[in-house]
Amino acid sequence: MTSESKLDVVNGHGREESELSYLNGEAASGESVNAAYTVLNDTHKQGNGSISNTVPNAERRTFTDRFSRWKQSPDHDIFSLLVDGNEKRLHGSGRQSGPLLSGTAYCISSCSMILLNKIVLSSYNFNAGISLMFYQNLISTVVVVALVLCRAVSVEKLNWKLIRVWLPVNVIFTGMLVSGMYSLKYINIAMVTILKNMTNILTAIGELYIFRKHQNQKVWTAMFLMIISAVSGGITDLSFDAVGYAWQFMNCVLTASYSLTLRRVMDEAKKSTKSGSLNEVSMVLLNNLLSLPFAIFLIILLGEWEYVINVEVTKLPMFWVVATASGLLGLAISFASMWFLNQTSPTTYSLVGSLNKIPISVAGLVLFKAPLSLPNCFSILFGLFAGVFFARAKLSRS
Repeated sequence: MTSESKLDVVNGHGREESELSYLNGEAASGESVNAAYTVLNDTHKQGNGSISNTVPNAERRTFTDRFSRWKQSPDHDIFSLLVDGNEKRLHGSGRQSGPLLSGTAYCISSCSMILLNKIVLSSYNFNAGISLMFYQNLISTVVVVALVLCRAVSVEKLNWKLIRVWLPVNVIFTGMLVSGMYSLKYINIAMVTILKNMTNILTAIGELYIFRKHQNQKVWTAMFLMIISAVSGGITDLSFDAVGYAWQFMNCVLTASYSLTLRRVMDEAKKSTKSGSLNEVSMVLLNNLLSLPFAIFLIILLGEWEYVINVEVTKLPMFWVVATASGLLGLAISFASMWFLNQTSPTTYSLVGSLNKIPISVAGLVLFKAPLSLPNCFSILFGLFAGVFFARAKLSRS
């Protein structure tokens, strides 16, 4: 529910309560109503026009009609007001559960997506991250198109001008997904979530030099803590893999670049649409649809198609169930994020995203039995704390 809708409900509820208190206090009996009519009639008889001059005719008629209705059946009107008030209060309490439901959906879909990708890449030992990304994006595209055909969602009509404007963002988006796939294959989930904090640092530096957006002292302190946690985590990581760390660093650079580039391209992309706007569903469709040709090119260039055809794991039905579920969850994250942002605010979304790293890390350590030491465990906890502190610092700044 939007802020304006909430304000309307509050104002409406306040107006009902004030009217009810007035009826109960000032007009608690028929004598009080008669007295009010007497004063009103006497004022008219005096001919001084005070009411006519100070109260518009429409308001005077509304005031008179309200008293006449209350005088004719006072008990019924009071009962109606009470019932209406209770219904609105019950309706409001139902709407208040929106942020909780949307936040829960976002957290569950986000955690499940990461865990399922880890299962496909590591547990099934699937060495074709680009092919997995292609399959997931294909599923997302098909589902969005189906929703559009069913008129469940609306998207902007694609044209070549819009596609040309969006291509630079999509190239970065594709690279971000591919690097994320490969880093997740070589690094345990807990360390991936900690190293992702580097994205916040790179984004803040980019905002400073590109948009001249300055951060407060708390934000820079949080970023310093995240650097310490990333370095100490890498040093104490018992399953350290240089290739995986290189992929993750590339993922952080591309994720920050995607965030910074998207802000610039969105305004230009809106000018390329007929309506002059570009909703989130349209962006989801653009990203997933335009990534398919790039993925096909990379699959052919790197020879992944031969691997996918010949590898034994692709013949297992359960593998395709997990891969399909991960694709559906990828789309679910997009819609859950939009739902959660609509129910709350970007700062709350950022804070919940940081807190969401805690259950993801714990689940990854438990399910995949990653080798741990006490120093590494401390580094992970310290990194999670730094991420939450960063979100809180951004929240206090806004």
